[in-house]
Amino acid sequence: MLLPPLEPRRARDLIARFDGLPILLVGDVMIDRFIVGRVTRISPEAPVPVVRFQSEHSRLGGAANVANNVAALGGRAELVGIIGADAAGERLTEQLAARGIGVSGLVQDPARPTTEKVRVVTERNQQVARIDYEEDADCAADVERAIVSRIVQLRDRTKVSLVSDYLKGTITRAVIQALRAPLLIDPKIPHLACYAGATLVTPNHHEAEIATHLRIRNDDDAREAAKAFRTAAKCAATLITRGEHGMWLSDESVEGSIPAVAREIADVTGAGDTVVATLALAIGAGATLAEAALLANHAAGIVVGKFGPATVSPDELIASF
Repeated sequence: MLLPPLEPRRARDLIARFDGLPILLVGDVMIDRFIVGRVTRISPEAPVPVVRFQSEHSRLGGAANVANNVAALGGRAELVGIIGADAAGERLTEQLAARGIGVSGLVQDPARPTTEKVRVVTERNQQVARIDYEEDADCAADVERAIVSRIVQLRDRTKVSLVSDYLKGTITRAVIQALRAPLLIDPKIPHLACYAGATLVTPNHHEAEIATHLRIRNDDDAREAAKAFRTAAKCAATLITRGEHGMWLSDESVEGSIPAVAREIADVTGAGDTVVATLALAIGAGATLAEAALLANHAAGIVVGKFGPATVSPDELIASF
């Protein structure tokens, strides 16, 4: 069953309400660094390509990219997460602040590095290698207390709570319990038991299959998996993202398929971040779950046409309708 489309006038009205809408975002912040060069030959020392350096740039990643998407769509993101006492943490904080994202919720942990993913790519955007600087164990008790304290300070000033879980140590049961509804969660399955009571959880189809032990090959499979996921996660609603097959939304009052709208796919990196950012803003703007999912589907269709962790503007989103 297809969900009915969103009328362009209603889409414009909802997107207009994104402006200045405050979102509390808690999750694993990262910085993505790209080293770009030209492959000139194979190394005589080992069977690996030699990359001649051309340029280098950084982008916000993980929960920081979700916050960037909220800001790009006109919302006001307050970000809570962990950074290290290092140069990457300083760069990350500076980039966030430059985009108008609230950084008072960032907790510095000298015992771990700022999560940084360094990608060596060719001038044609082909990835040669990736180096990860990270510590993925759960945060220490004192850091967890600091995160909860930041949430308590910020939660009354924001309209929607959003969790971006990348299994890098920020998200714990105590952190989830400090948040208030409406609560949206971009999940990781090992933390499924922590998400009880969430308003909406957004697994991709692989995560939904793992959590439910069900194969998703068509809409009927997606319907059953979504219901089973809601039971497993003890959440009110589930939106399964299915790549080129679109999405499946399930809650007590509505369920149905949303076809993908992407015209050209350049890179799916960060598409899930765009989806949850759009969902949070739409729900904060007064959209129904179905309307929020339809808006998020259009935003995903735009962002996969761009390279790397990218964002969508309100004008782009309106034009897609």
